[in-house]
Amino acid sequence: MISVSTPLLIVGLIVLVALIFDYTNGFHDAANSIATVVSTRVLSPGRAVLLAAFFNFIAAFGFPTHVASTIGKGLIDIAQVNSAVILAGLLGAIIWNIITWYLGLPTSSSHALVGGYAGAAIAKSGFGVLLWNNWPKGWPGTLSFIVIAPLLGMTLGTSLMVLVSWLFRNVAPGRVDRLFRMLQILSASLYSLSHGLNDAQKTMGIMMAALVTGGFFAANDDIPMWVILSAHAAIALGTLSGGWRIVKTMGSKITKLKPVGGFCAETGGGIAIIFASIFGVPVSTTHTITGAIMGVGAVHRLSAVRWGVAGRIVWAWVLTIPMAATIAALTYGLLSLL
Repeated sequence: MISVSTPLLIVGLIVLVALIFDYTNGFHDAANSIATVVSTRVLSPGRAVLLAAFFNFIAAFGFPTHVASTIGKGLIDIAQVNSAVILAGLLGAIIWNIITWYLGLPTSSSHALVGGYAGAAIAKSGFGVLLWNNWPKGWPGTLSFIVIAPLLGMTLGTSLMVLVSWLFRNVAPGRVDRLFRMLQILSASLYSLSHGLNDAQKTMGIMMAALVTGGFFAANDDIPMWVILSAHAAIALGTLSGGWRIVKTMGSKITKLKPVGGFCAETGGGIAIIFASIFGVPVSTTHTITGAIMGVGAVHRLSAVRWGVAGRIVWAWVLTIPMAATIAALTYGLLSLL
């Protein structure tokens, strides 16, 4: 009879829950990748999610895992982490994701994860467990990019929209529309690649933290390929499930988009996320693409952006880390009692 050790069972459970979170990340953030290309009617919803899921998955190949390293050992003192902390952090993030998905709010799955992880760790060991001295990774970079990411997305989206408008100022609108309907498929692919690159690595970091605390790997070991592939597969499957409540908010409630605007927003957002990923900063893909969409809409006129909807979204952003942290801390308390 085969005997399975308790640590292996616990780590296996955490890995499973981490992949469930990754799946919810995919369907929650599917709107980031497909809302613009669906709202401009360049692709049908079904084809759009297939495209996004494909590029979410292939981001597993050929890229460094700097973001996973930041999540796994750059935010929390891993010496003070146990299995209950990781499990409670994941459950806090999943619960907050489901709440905001139901409400149709494009909040950040990334910030839900880091907020949940931090809340559970603080509940166990106090605020001293948080790491603050490793810019741009860790908490300084993560918190700074709550502001920097949407501003960078907005700046790049606005700049690209202004540049494209000037370059094609003498071209018939119909020709411009046909050209950018084709180019938007490329920009949607770029954005989906960047989304998979940054977001799947966050789950990898949590999975590695569980494997390290369980004694199966050392803190400085390379991430095994099965962890990388399973994380990207889970987020791709989540993307295939869509996130239609949030697609509606992202694709039409913030501002009305044409193919040229969708191209500029997706390209600007994708470049911003890849830039952050190179430096290992776990940014919010939701914040970044929302900023880019706002920037594109504001090029025509400020009234083109529905600032009331945008303000509601920003409030959800502000609340994500503390709310996920609170849920995770309560969950940790419950797990401790059990």
